[in-house]
Amino acid sequence: MSERVAVRKTYKLFIGGKFPRSESGRSYLVQSSNVSLASRKDARDAVVAARAAVKGWAGATAYNRGQILYRAAEMLEGRREQFVALGIPGDEVDAAVDRWVWYAGWADKVAQVYGGANPVAGPYFNISAPEPTGVVAVVAPERPALLGLVSVIAPAIVTGNTVVVAASPTEPLAAVTLAEVLATSDLPGGVVNILTGAITETAPTLAAHMDVNAIDLTGVTDAALATDLEVKAAENLKRVLRPAPADHDWSVDPGLDRMTALLETKTVWHPKGV
Repeated sequence: MSERVAVRKTYKLFIGGKFPRSESGRSYLVQSSNVSLASRKDARDAVVAARAAVKGWAGATAYNRGQILYRAAEMLEGRREQFVALGIPGDEVDAAVDRWVWYAGWADKVAQVYGGANPVAGPYFNISAPEPTGVVAVVAPERPALLGLVSVIAPAIVTGNTVVVAASPTEPLAAVTLAEVLATSDLPGGVVNILTGAITETAPTLAAHMDVNAIDLTGVTDAALATDLEVKAAENLKRVLRPAPADHDWSVDPGLDRMTALLETKTVWHPKGV
């Protein structure tokens, strides 16, 4: 009897709720597994999927979005051992689960904190309400691979944005496995899209894309690349979140800044009547 040859798993991209191969056919080896090497066209396809999902996701009730984020936490906790087998510490998996739950709880509360009625002179109601920015491109932090990833995705989508994520090129297995979690969490296709591979190839395409409304440079560690991405983003006045400090502690209370940075404020006047 010859020794059985193990089947090497091939991780694919996550675009529009599906798991396509890179159109380039390229992959690279990580922890004895093949991981897709996304191309510029894959990045453009992901933006198309994210844009198509904006209307339905932004139009969903805040309560419903919170339910779906909580479901993601449930599914992630159910796969805890799978993430641990990938080399992710159990404490980090637990913290990522808690982070999903924390943001889920804010889904129907952030508008009350960030919006409100404004005092005006005259018989009018003047109300400011937060609305999602739209499609957000995100460069995820390299480490911690799972907690850092959840910490940049959850605040963007909980308020109604959709995202295209350039995952950590050195530790992509957490991202592609999280994609499998999200695919079974009632999350509509296209709300989260995950690209693996070289950030230097996908991030410039996302920064220059005219249908991307904001870009989060959290995971960019090269100062020259960060500057180049900011310049590209300026062409259509994207909102830009600057790179995180190298010593940023992802385990601390995240606060509201990441949610509110990706919101637009809409102000409405309405007569009070007699």
